Amino acid sequence: MTGHTEVPWPLAGRVAGRLAGSHPLADSYHLDALRDSARDLLASVEPLVVAETGLVVPPIGDVLVVDRVEWAQRAIGTFAGMLGPRTAQLEDDMGEGASVVMAIETGALLGVMARRVLGQYELVLPTGDGVADTVVLVGPNVFALERTNQFRPSEFRTWIALHEATHRSQFLGVPWLREYFLGLVTDLVAASDPDPDRFLRVLAKVGGAIRHRRPLVEEDGLFGLFASPLQAEQVARIQALMCLLEGHGHVVMDRIGSRILTSQARMSRMLKARRTDPRMAAFLRLTGMEMKFRQYELGERFVLAVERAAGWAALDVAWSEAEALPTIEEIEAPEAWLRRVA
Repeated sequence: MTGHTEVPWPLAGRVAGRLAGSHPLADSYHLDALRDSARDLLASVEPLVVAETGLVVPPIGDVLVVDRVEWAQRAIGTFAGMLGPRTAQLEDDMGEGASVVMAIETGALLGVMARRVLGQYELVLPTGDGVADTVVLVGPNVFALERTNQFRPSEFRTWIALHEATHRSQFLGVPWLREYFLGLVTDLVAASDPDPDRFLRVLAKVGGAIRHRRPLVEEDGLFGLFASPLQAEQVARIQALMCLLEGHGHVVMDRIGSRILTSQARMSRMLKARRTDPRMAAFLRLTGMEMKFRQYELGERFVLAVERAAGWAALDVAWSEAEALPTIEEIEAPEAWLRRVA
């Protein structure tokens, strides 16, 4: 081999675009109307989130409304930026054609996700050149759920805005959190060096699963099956943080929503049922997205258990420093976290 081969990210974009598909309202005035109102909507809920969380943030930054393909393209740009120079080593580390396989797999995953994502708070610019303060709403998916469930658009959009504004308050209201999170991702990428014992390790995991009658692929997907011990440790830290953030975000959006939105309870039930859609079960498990959706459930249980035991203000300890964050084991045993940080 004469040199390194970069991942063909444009190929990932084409695959994602085919799978993301379109929506009848994606090219209508509805998308323009949402674009015109989105920033004011986020700005209107921000004071409510600040009052609920105690996390003070600067005025709302960028608010973008995109279609499914645009969301997938932005996500691919983020992947490319995060992976950085590691992508140039794929052919050497994993064999010829690995970069093409990675592009196709990434495009397929993001193309399917593009049909489901409602909103997102972006930390990394699509080019990977730095950090940004951007809330993104995926207009066609918002429209689809409004119509399917006959939600009032003003209420449903406010509810989604509450969730994204809460994530923004977490990353901007906790000064060290953004760099900590990006550091975890960087460490995970750095831990992806070739491992000559990978095949033997996978065989051992498969054998253990068969002997103990466990699923061959766990909630963290195929990545978990092939991950090295160091990668598994990094993933556990990321999962613990995301459980806390998603659980906290869900509790805040529901709590504020119950006071200002008449249809909040029905919207919450719909979203929880959507995350456990049996039609998506196999895909979610193989890709590791099953754990992503469980983060909402585990995190919500953790937050509510801490509040019951020690009050809402006890969660402020988690924002004090990285060492005070719950581990993945403590997420499932909130009393252990309370004992450790007491």
